[in-house]
Amino acid sequence: MCLLARGVFPLDFIIRIIIILDVKASSNKLAVKQNRISPPALTRQRKVVLDVVRSGDTHPTAAEVFQAARKLMPAISFATVYNSLRYLKQAGLVREVAFGSGASRYDRETDRHDHAICSECGTLVDFDLPGTVELIPAAARASRFKAESVHLTLVGLCPQCRDPK
Repeated sequence: MCLLARGVFPLDFIIRIIIILDVKASSNKLAVKQNRISPPALTRQRKVVLDVVRSGDTHPTAAEVFQAARKLMPAISFATVYNSLRYLKQAGLVREVAFGSGASRYDRETDRHDHAICSECGTLVDFDLPGTVELIPAAARASRFKAESVHLTLVGLCPQCRDPK
């Protein structure tokens, strides 16, 4: 039996379950995937910002996207990057990942998946735990929300911080 099902958790991590009610973004993304509407036209600036977010497996902050975008388009402003990220999020092309009061990060993977974040260095990685979706009914009952989706965030120490050499 898995530790999660028995309610036993090692002391070096915390699990947060976030119920996301973002119907507009998910329905827009679904409509684009089903070819009911065409994907949004992108300006050169938005294309650069999207390329930066999609270029690596990290989850960059707006400031990190700005630094990388300036290398590709030196005249781009922080406001343009920030507004482009908001547009790309609303269009369902990137996903904003927010953790408490820290800076939001942007994810190139927009399909449902889970995250693990290092409480020491801030490393953020994607993973998919198959049982997460089955938590929706119980989470909806406990919160009295009409759940649309569920995202699990594992908070703990990454391998590099756990075993420094």
